[in-house]
Amino acid sequence: MYQLAILDLDGTLVNSIEDLANAVNHTLTEMHYPIHPLEAFYQFVGNGVKKLCERALPADASAEDAEQLLSQFYAYYEKHCLDCTRPYDGMISALDSLKANGMQLAVASNKPQKFVETIVTHFFGTERFDQILGSNDTRPRKPSPEILLEIMSACGAAPEETVMIGDSDVDILTARNAGMDSIGCTWGFRGKAELEQAGTVYLADAPSDLIGFLKS
Repeated sequence: MYQLAILDLDGTLVNSIEDLANAVNHTLTEMHYPIHPLEAFYQFVGNGVKKLCERALPADASAEDAEQLLSQFYAYYEKHCLDCTRPYDGMISALDSLKANGMQLAVASNKPQKFVETIVTHFFGTERFDQILGSNDTRPRKPSPEILLEIMSACGAAPEETVMIGDSDVDILTARNAGMDSIGCTWGFRGKAELEQAGTVYLADAPSDLIGFLKS
């Protein structure tokens, strides 16, 4: 049924929340703003790094401070994005099983392209994914379907042959906007309730569950 599986990165392929939180809190401290507990970042992430930084600042922070936080976040995170980040247990074996069964695999993230490439190639190598796309300055971010449409075009797959796999309502809405099915990952940052409310087609409780949904 499915020929192409497109996976989100943060909260789906890898648990990166600690590195993201550390980078933001480090920069907030340098700027003399209050920092946040790790748990707060589960709601801050999902819509790209710029939105992450905006959410971490006090409501009365200036636009200039938001730009400064973003710039300093980039500089710190580039050096520390692999410190604590790890693939979820069972993810690599699940991907290898799908790949061996002929499934095309791709990554679609709202994280900037250079960070996506660094993390994916470090943990998963260069052969598992047919396309690795993060955000750039010309393509709108998820839940716009543009990133999924670009991947489908490159892989020669139609929406009915493609499934989006992610951990947040952003991923589920992106799949719907692209006219494709979705699998919500309950092990990620947002949880089952948000995925169900967003209208996910399937729910997966562990990476191994993906094999049952996707193997022909």
